Amino acid sequence: MRIHFNESRSPTVGVEVELQVIDPKTKNLVSGAPRILERVKDISHVKSELIESTVELNTDVCDDIAVVRTELTDRLRSLFALCDALGYELAATGTHPFSRWAEQEITDRERYHLLVNRCQWPARRLMIFGLHVHVGIESGEKAIAIFNSLSGYIPHLLALSASSPYFEGEETGLASCRVKIFESLPTAGLPYRLLNWAEFQRLMITLVNAKAIESVREIWWDIRPHPDFGTVEVRICDGLSTLDDIIAMTAMIQALVVWLGDQYDEGSYLPLQPNWIVRENKWRASRWALDAEMIVDEEGHLEPLVEGIDRLIGSLESVSRRLGCHAELMRVRDMMTKGPSYARQRQVYAETGDFRQVVSSVVRELRESVPVAASQLE
Repeated sequence: MRIHFNESRSPTVGVEVELQVIDPKTKNLVSGAPRILERVKDISHVKSELIESTVELNTDVCDDIAVVRTELTDRLRSLFALCDALGYELAATGTHPFSRWAEQEITDRERYHLLVNRCQWPARRLMIFGLHVHVGIESGEKAIAIFNSLSGYIPHLLALSASSPYFEGEETGLASCRVKIFESLPTAGLPYRLLNWAEFQRLMITLVNAKAIESVREIWWDIRPHPDFGTVEVRICDGLSTLDDIIAMTAMIQALVVWLGDQYDEGSYLPLQPNWIVRENKWRASRWALDAEMIVDEEGHLEPLVEGIDRLIGSLESVSRRLGCHAELMRVRDMMTKGPSYARQRQVYAETGDFRQVVSSVVRELRESVPVAASQLE
């Protein structure tokens, strides 16, 4: 079996946003996806997920960040209007603060039932919501080189997006508990380091033959090559609670992938961190997010993660100007100033002692971040 990589001719972008469907009265998750999918006009851009209290909103393959913004804005407006009519609210954070996983209905699709039957409790607990960003790559070999190097930037992306401090009504003590929940699946979490595209093919074939997976689609690493789409897919991010933050993170990921790709094309050595450093730094980002100190070398020297992020933004500036996403990349610094969603959620809970108020705050953040259409102002 040969796995063909459907190469992209340019660094196109595609975005998948997993959204919580919420009852406006109780602020609990509600199994609203089936009703939404029955009524939505463009079914290709709104899809079901594992649990019926989730819908996934997708863009097309976009040439640049401006198109991503336009598509997400228009589709969120349409989805808000539909949810208003059906009596639902939407939020985009890594976890819901107090809903119970045991109360969630599994979407009636064969692949989801097979997943739950195989993985049992770890799969049933996947009451989590993320942001996935695809960036087009010209070849499988280049995709593997970029994929390997991207692992060192997992902490940066996770810390900026961290939005899941609560789970089932408990303070987890983590900035992102979503990643720890997802890691419980056998084919999720940190990716393996691979020599080349041939080794990726061999690994996938072995896993299929061993009945560990049915297809490449069941590899849920934090970063993965996507052969069908011809992309590298970055999956580490928690859901981001505003449209501007979603766009900023997408711009940073696109610029980062292209920056590494430029170095590959020039024959330069792409930086690789030892696996133990990647693993430890990911843990630190999930625990402390922007307050974390990162290990920067094999001697154990430390650096504040915010300094590493700021330096990375500086390295990406030239590429971002070329891609037309410089303003969006600069917004990442605004995200660092205002702090990630997990900190704002904790502040609301500290002030109110009410998880429902936390939900209301993130619902409001998403809704208010989407500009009202001109026709709605008339």
